Amino acid sequence: MISMRVSFGAALAMALAFALSPVKAQEAPRPQTVIIGLDMSKSNPLVEDQAYAARVAQRAAGEIEHLPLRSRVMLRTFGSYDTGANALKIDEVISARSKPQAVAEGMSAIIAAIPRLIDEGKLQAQGYTNVVSFLENMSQLVDCQASEVHVILLTDGFEDSEYTKLASGGSLPTPDRLYPGCAELTMLGVGQGGGSPTSTRRVREQWAHWAEAAGFEKFTGLYDW
Repeated sequence: MISMRVSFGAALAMALAFALSPVKAQEAPRPQTVIIGLDMSKSNPLVEDQAYAARVAQRAAGEIEHLPLRSRVMLRTFGSYDTGANALKIDEVISARSKPQAVAEGMSAIIAAIPRLIDEGKLQAQGYTNVVSFLENMSQLVDCQASEVHVILLTDGFEDSEYTKLASGGSLPTPDRLYPGCAELTMLGVGQGGGSPTSTRRVREQWAHWAEAAGFEKFTGLYDW
């Protein structure tokens, strides 16, 4: 009987201790870093086709509207190797005030307005397509160990620079490990304007190999969606 009392008392004490112990808070989702690069080269339909700009803007917004708190969204333009021609730089951090839906709407509005902003002379369509140098530069601004990094480029993918001319049959250079452990490189509009499915496939394969060599865990290259 005494041993039963001891066992019951021990069980009761354990139950009370468990009931009164603080519940471990659920870990917050890991913040993400999303880089959105807008290809301003004249070969990219983004610079002149309003319907296309609106569609790609909506697609890009879908990558932002559910980001967790403390995630960072960076919007940049690229084309010519000229910082003066690519002065558009917008950074947002998801917070209680800057909700992801609001940030997504704002970024989408800017992307959709690109053809109009060019017509008004506020932005310029550019003569070159320096995708590689843009990615090289942006790699210095991210840390794939601190956050999940997703790079989204609104581009036809036709690198046209001193590195190579993909549209003329050139090949991309083998990159350094610029993005080790980074989540994904996405290109929206790969092959647009090329007028050839074989050309689109070739450009997509070139960028898939580049992304893997650079350290990205995943590559997505879409002609359309």
